[in-house]
Amino acid sequence: MAQLPPLKSTQLPLGIRWNDAASLESFHPGANAQALAAVQRLLAGEEQCVYLHGGSGTGKSHLLQAASRALGDRGRPVAYLPMGQGLPLSPEVLDGMESLALVALDDLDVIAGEPAWEEPVFHAFNRLRDGGVSILISAGDRPEAAGFRLPDLVSRLQWGLLERLRPMDDDDKLAALRHRAGLRGLDLSPEVGRYLMRRQPRDTASLFQLLETLDQAALAEQRRLTVPFVREILADGQA
Repeated sequence: MAQLPPLKSTQLPLGIRWNDAASLESFHPGANAQALAAVQRLLAGEEQCVYLHGGSGTGKSHLLQAASRALGDRGRPVAYLPMGQGLPLSPEVLDGMESLALVALDDLDVIAGEPAWEEPVFHAFNRLRDGGVSILISAGDRPEAAGFRLPDLVSRLQWGLLERLRPMDDDDKLAALRHRAGLRGLDLSPEVGRYLMRRQPRDTASLFQLLETLDQAALAEQRRLTVPFVREILADGQA
């Protein structure tokens, strides 16, 4: 994940790892169309709080960053806080966010069981809700199963719309890879996509990183993405 210059009116903690490709357009919904629709309703003001839960690699961070980018690009003040990136954050970072349009708390369950965090998050949630601020949260599991110990916090997190993100099967990953390639102006055939998936790690992060490398190689060589060309790039150790 690459560093991103600060977005317009967006608060980004120092040292954040931001996915440059994170946008609503680049998110291939597959089985998660309902979760994507929930985020879109949040951005439209039709929901105030959406809580996304699911395993690693299901697209939670992508959606939180995409939502932050969407509002930030409109000049709306937002804050994206990645709790799982090991940044030197303290609970005080939650203070004074009532004037924002959106607060996105990624991997919130990282602070589960931490009294020094759970109570401030509870109070911040109340302030944001009362102030009409949109709240977007991600965690590995539902509030009652994510390890939070403060009952009032669990209750608050259950107040919003809960949506589960499901893992992608190989067909979904192939479709997502081709969708991402299309956004780059690349023609990635199903044959080439399946070739990549047979020879590379099948997690989406690895596949999308490989696609970026192939895009750069294709541009430099003025070549189309064919199986022989991809085989050549992989053999040369460029990917």
